[in-house]
Amino acid sequence: MPSAPAPPTDPAALFRHSLRLLLDKDIPGWVALWDEDGIMEFPFAAEGLPRRLDGREAVAAYMRDYPDHIDLHDFPRVEIHRTTDPRVLVVEMRSAGRVVATGAPFQMDYVAVVTVEDGRFTRYRDYWSPATAPEGSLDFAGDAR
Repeated sequence: MPSAPAPPTDPAALFRHSLRLLLDKDIPGWVALWDEDGIMEFPFAAEGLPRRLDGREAVAAYMRDYPDHIDLHDFPRVEIHRTTDPRVLVVEMRSAGRVVATGAPFQMDYVAVVTVEDGRFTRYRDYWSPATAPEGSLDFAGDAR
């Protein structure tokens, strides 16, 4: 059986590839795009939710049950802005899907600042607002609502 192609190393291509993995519910594949020491941050995290995840293992633990709670169908808007640092992207995007527990529509807008080094995510600052998250959509992250 032929091995899967290596993920892209260009930051924008890697980011788009990561979105495809999320839509395919391939969380192990998505986590594999992370550097062992990668940092994921949520500057606007609500009380009780993590603000920072240190390392690939922490990111994996956080995302492990994501598809059991959010059924992503699409990213209908993805705008990738390159910066003066070729490793850093600013991404504006919208996700669409449903909340698994309730069947309610799920739509979320994000702005992310993403750093890619050697074809791996090394830092990912996710500026989404938990105040706009549908009821039950954050259960995988320890939502206390």
